[in-house]
Amino acid sequence: MSLLDTLKKLFRPPPLPAPTPLSPAQACPASEVATPSAPASNVCAPRHRMVQCCGPHGLHRMAYTEWGDADNPRVLICVHGLTRNGRDFDDLARALADHYRVVCPDVVGRGRSDWLGVKTDYGFPVYVADMVTLIARLDVEEVHWVGTSMGGIIGMILASQAGTAITRMVLNDVGPIITAISLQRIGQYVGRAPRFADFAAAEAYIREVGAPFGALSAAQWRHLTEYSVRAMDDAEGGFAMVYDPGLGDAFRGTPIIADIDLWPVYDGVRCPTLALRGADSDLLEPATFAAMAVRGPCARTVEFAAVGHAPMLMDPAQIAVVRDFLLAGGQAPAVLTSPG
Repeated sequence: MSLLDTLKKLFRPPPLPAPTPLSPAQACPASEVATPSAPASNVCAPRHRMVQCCGPHGLHRMAYTEWGDADNPRVLICVHGLTRNGRDFDDLARALADHYRVVCPDVVGRGRSDWLGVKTDYGFPVYVADMVTLIARLDVEEVHWVGTSMGGIIGMILASQAGTAITRMVLNDVGPIITAISLQRIGQYVGRAPRFADFAAAEAYIREVGAPFGALSAAQWRHLTEYSVRAMDDAEGGFAMVYDPGLGDAFRGTPIIADIDLWPVYDGVRCPTLALRGADSDLLEPATFAAMAVRGPCARTVEFAAVGHAPMLMDPAQIAVVRDFLLAGGQAPAVLTSPG
């Protein structure tokens, strides 16, 4: 089955009402500023922006966080995984903000972005179209791309197109074969998070589902939690995740019984590419990872020890690998095992 046929099968929308934006009570304040998980110096604070996008059933807003000089024509776009958001990249953005205008979107249905009224609209056709709109908003001809998991798939799809704006790309723990076992694992929790009585309970949950991220510091876990939940002001109170629970409905709408094969997409990528893998990942298998070095863009490959799906790119050693590839013309080692 072709990629387009797969996407149409997984994400075909029914003719239902238009999307519903987040209410003011749901939305995070646009003036929020992150508490850094690591000291930063000589880097301006992030700016919070919105861009209006068009989906199958109407308009929606996609939020993004922007770092560095707003007039810098050199742009890096960092796109997160399925249930995460753009604030996952704060440490990476700080490290690169002197070199790039770093843009970290919240894919629709996550973070500060709108939630879609038609849950089956959540899928790659909408995500890819939204990123094309974002790049147009940024008013640049070329971008570099860092994509974790889902963000990497979006990047692959865009980078495989004729006339793509992506000229250098990092794929973080994702490749052209998406294993059924990893999708089944993700399907067990996406959209099913409970309401948390307090912040401590929310952090305990983030640590549990994020265990494959590896050995993060207490400050890093707190940072991830701060941008994964919001305080609720309804009768139930407590804290809730900042993604639409309807993502789970869309994700589980089509049973996953076999691996998803995106080799035709990967083989169409022509830009310099760095592929990262957590050594314990269940989403990117070693054989697929090895094949990525000799097919398509012939990616440089780097594996991080003691990490599963996915490396969070918060560790200085992980950040250094990405930074060196992006800034030094892609001359990352052909194969490297990092202590993580």
